[in-house]
Amino acid sequence: MKHPFYKLLIVLFFAILSYSYSYSQKIKGALIFGTNICQVDGDEVYGFHKFGFNTGVSAIIPFGNNNQWDITLETLYNQKGAYQKPKFEPPETGEYKLKLNYAEVPVLIHYTDKGIITVGGGFSWGKLVKAKEWEHGNKTETNIDGPYKSTDFNILADLRFRLYKKFHFNLRYAYSLTKIRQRTYSPPDVNPWTRKQYNNLVSFRIIYIFNENPPIAKKHK
Repeated sequence: MKHPFYKLLIVLFFAILSYSYSYSQKIKGALIFGTNICQVDGDEVYGFHKFGFNTGVSAIIPFGNNNQWDITLETLYNQKGAYQKPKFEPPETGEYKLKLNYAEVPVLIHYTDKGIITVGGGFSWGKLVKAKEWEHGNKTETNIDGPYKSTDFNILADLRFRLYKKFHFNLRYAYSLTKIRQRTYSPPDVNPWTRKQYNNLVSFRIIYIFNENPPIAKKHK
């Protein structure tokens, strides 16, 4: 394991699992795995053509009448970025690839209807742990020290529904609240322009919730 964040995920996973079994329905633990489709707004590359992984663990704390509300705290390894295939002849091919990997902590509030559909929203804070960039097929000097900011703050919209027993499908939209980079473009024979850049992604995830009690289907007479 090259990065200590992986060790943090393992420690937090077992801590949540142990705590959730100790305190029954007061807190629930979950394991998360999925994929992202990503783009970076403001980078002159368009379309959700970059794929990445989204994996981690979460703690779910129910509250309110019938525990229909809950606060969810997650710890994730989240891959973001952008991608564009070559469009022109060398050397200026237009090919572009950006990999931005974050250690991320989302916090959300959810409401669950009839134990099946869950909707919610919240915010996340991310720490940049890996950054690589290629322009026209050539690797740039981009790394975790710059030019991308070391943190990423996002607003989140979340939809989750039960697939089977303790397995859930989760659809999440995330967008940067603050710029991750400000870049000036200066192509030949054109006046330069400056753009602010923001992460923009949709996540498709499977969530397994350990110590929840799935709703019992009513038998029809």
